Amino acid sequence: MRRLAVLTIGLVVSVLILRAADISGIWLGSVTGGRRNQVQDFAFQFIQKGTTLTGKLYLDYSSTPILKGTIDGDRITFQVLAREQAGNEINQAVLRFTGTLKDGEIEITREREEIRAAGNSGAAFVRPGAQTFRLKRLP
Repeated sequence: MRRLAVLTIGLVVSVLILRAADISGIWLGSVTGGRRNQVQDFAFQFIQKGTTLTGKLYLDYSSTPILKGTIDGDRITFQVLAREQAGNEINQAVLRFTGTLKDGEIEITREREEIRAAGNSGAAFVRPGAQTFRLKRLP
């Protein structure tokens, strides 16, 4: 009887481990928006180790590391510190990404937490709004 209980628990744990998807790899997506309603392409390199997510976000001319990345079941969260240019001003933006893995795709929402002027003033301001888009794994 005890042996059956141990085998059952072992089987349940094995199934749960196998169900947790590894999202390591290159994922691509795009979002339309901004002042001129332009398409912005994204490429993410995800590296998953257990519930920790690291990697990089690649944009047109730069890349930036993924910070504070976690995976809990099918829920994904991470942050990126991105440099953005607005006219002659360079700003640092904290972008928060939250998403869900569904049917081999990630539905993800990007929100700006804050923007800081990278110059001497360092004044912080927030640009409201969130954008939701889908990521597909590169084969």
